[in-house]
Order: sequence, then structure tokens, then C-alpha cells
Amino acid sequence: MFNKILVVCVGNICRSPTAERLLKRYLPDVTVASAGLGALVGKGADASAVSVAAAHDLSLEGHEARQITSAMCRDYDLILAMEKRHVASICDMAPEMRGKVMLFGHWDDQRDIPDPYRKSRDAFEAVYGLLDHSARQWAQALKTQQG
Repeated sequence: MFNKILVVCVGNICRSPTAERLLKRYLPDVTVASAGLGALVGKGADASAVSVAAAHDLSLEGHEARQITSAMCRDYDLILAMEKRHVASICDMAPEMRGKVMLFGHWDDQRDIPDPYRKSRDAFEAVYGLLDHSARQWAQALKTQQG
């Protein structure tokens, strides 16, 4: 049973806040949060991420970037990272979490979700599509598992 999910990227201002809010949309009874491996602590979501999310009726309002810690990791049942190297970094930081750290793109052929930071709006749109697709897949898998 996964009641608490942490979504992780680098800065915690583009991918993970969007993924967090998507999972909250699709899994309203699950606690979902996000953090970054090199977080821009205290910053809101990136303006392009906010704009693209809003175009899809998803609000990133109120998001504040925070830094992942090993103690934080232990508070979650499942940690979803955007890239394989993030999985490795999290497992190095909190080895006891190894079996609970997976890729956000796990159900999409173990796909890495690329970082759109400082790229075009088209890049943010493409990443939003990947995040939404993967969030739906996670929601389906977790609902089936909890079934």
C-alpha cells in the first residue's frame, strides 16, 4: 500500500512539481510531495512550467522547492525519480530506500523524463505530455495494486 509518494527531479521547479500535482489529481487519496536533488530551495515553480500546466487546467500555485534529504526519504512509501541517475543518487543517499525508488517513467519502458529547464515552450509541452502519461500509468497501477 502506497499512501505517501515523493517525486524527485533536480531543481524541484519544473518536472517534479508538475508530476506531484498530476499524481494528486489522479490519486486524490494519496499524499504526494516533491523535492529536488539540487533544489532551488524556496523558489516557486518555473514560469514556463506554470504556464503549460495552467493550459491543461493544472495549478502549480503555492509550490516551494525543497531539497531532498535521507530523513525525508524515509517518510515516503514510494519515491519516483525523473532519470535513472536520480534513482542512483537517491539510493546512494538513502540505501535503505533502494527497493522503494523507481522511475516516474517506469511503465513507459523505464523512460527518463528530460529536463525542460531553460528550454522552449514546446519542450515544456512535450515534457508535460510525458509526465501526464506516466502519472496516469502510475495511478492505474497503484489503484489496481490496492484494488
